[in-house]
Amino acid sequence: MRRVLLALVLLVFATGAAPRATLPDIEDEVMCVECNTALNVSTSTVADQERAFIRRQIALGKDKQQVKDALVGEYGPGVLADPPSSGFDLAAWLVPILLAVLGIGGVAFAARRWRRGAAPEPAAGEPLADEDARRLDAELAAFDRR
Repeated sequence: MRRVLLALVLLVFATGAAPRATLPDIEDEVMCVECNTALNVSTSTVADQERAFIRRQIALGKDKQQVKDALVGEYGPGVLADPPSSGFDLAAWLVPILLAVLGIGGVAFAARRWRRGAAPEPAAGEPLADEDARRLDAELAAFDRR
């Protein structure tokens, strides 16, 4: 009995059987083409038509990617929640990331430059100049009077 069960499990993995697609599985990755919201939260009539289309495709035995491909064929590429990764859509993903990296680099550069421009502090134990010592004593005396 174990060998039969093991053979069945191996057969499933060897054939690469894709898991069956479900409506909730696909709904959160697809947009309503009318109101441009995720299909799982849209209440428009077009969203209901898209859901019915997805159910028909699942009933035909199609997997998740095949259903999404059919949706693109029926409603166009705007139906997908993730834009295709080519052309202008690729730039829409990369430009904000590039600007964030440049901004972080600019802040790091400015911080390094600002720290280098700071006046060096006197080393511990180094005596103050006479004028600085007099000014320090005067300010401390004024502080004590408060």
